[in-house]
Amino acid sequence: MARLQLTFACGDYDRTRAIDEGTVRADGIDLTYLRLPVEETFFRMMRHQEFEVAEMSLSSYVVSLRGDPAPFVALPVYTSRMFRHSSLYCSADAGISAPEDLRGKIVGTPEYQLTACVWMRGILGDRHGVPFDSVEYLTGGQETAGRIEKAALRLPGSVKISRIPEDRTLSQMLASGEIDALCTPRVPSPFAQGDPRVRRVFPDVIGAEKEYYGATGIFPIMHVVVIRRDVYEAHPWVAQSLYKALLTARDQAYASLYDTSALRFMLPWLTPQLEEVRELLGPDYWSYGVEGNREVLATFLRYHHEQGLSERLWTPEELFAPESLEAAVI
Repeated sequence: MARLQLTFACGDYDRTRAIDEGTVRADGIDLTYLRLPVEETFFRMMRHQEFEVAEMSLSSYVVSLRGDPAPFVALPVYTSRMFRHSSLYCSADAGISAPEDLRGKIVGTPEYQLTACVWMRGILGDRHGVPFDSVEYLTGGQETAGRIEKAALRLPGSVKISRIPEDRTLSQMLASGEIDALCTPRVPSPFAQGDPRVRRVFPDVIGAEKEYYGATGIFPIMHVVVIRRDVYEAHPWVAQSLYKALLTARDQAYASLYDTSALRFMLPWLTPQLEEVRELLGPDYWSYGVEGNREVLATFLRYHHEQGLSERLWTPEELFAPESLEAAVI
């Protein structure tokens, strides 16, 4: 019997490399792995549903659930997790010496619904007295003019949001002081180039993120893996098959990362940093599934709903294919 031919658009990650290289294969499936930048994958999947399987922004996926039927079904596989305190930048002249000072400011963001920005708006509201609707938002391209939201949004009237001029970028406006701050997953070019006019809102990013984890136990989830609904409905078994393979690939990445015979990545203190992460976050620090991530998912879903991006409050289980939430045991 022929194996099912599917295309999987995803980033270049250690946790999915075995899938890409074909050393781990999903039962009954031949995957064509397309290594694409996340922005391209998300745009093409959200706008045109080009791939049978794809990595997707958690926020974009939850936005897509308002469809009838929803166009995608997710697996509890988190291809990207990241603390995002490092994603807040400000103009050196904006009078921002602490995150609390963002209240009442003009904050740029490439798209309002970006997962990293949903997390940071929620964290600022919960922990720093900056409600999501206490700032004014400007959206647009960060480095190239003309970026638009991947999905149409229906936001509450309390959200003050508009687009930047079509010939401007957020990085330009941050450096010139036309916006007070910028929330973005990617490092803006002025900061990367050492422009003294731009700095991070949290100067001690690692300290802030460790303190946040210590207080909440949350290691934020950024991306999930989705299956196009027509593929899932025609072949519901692919959910469990893909989940098993992606879990195996992640476990192999866990093991290879702790190989001390030679450094896998160009980080001089990779091994002691990995040991510190295990001590702080636990051995399964990049966990998949729902049970070990229930509080993380519930917190994100609350933020998403509070910020006007989802019309109702979803539960973690509602996000995922039922077949990926349980497995046979012997």
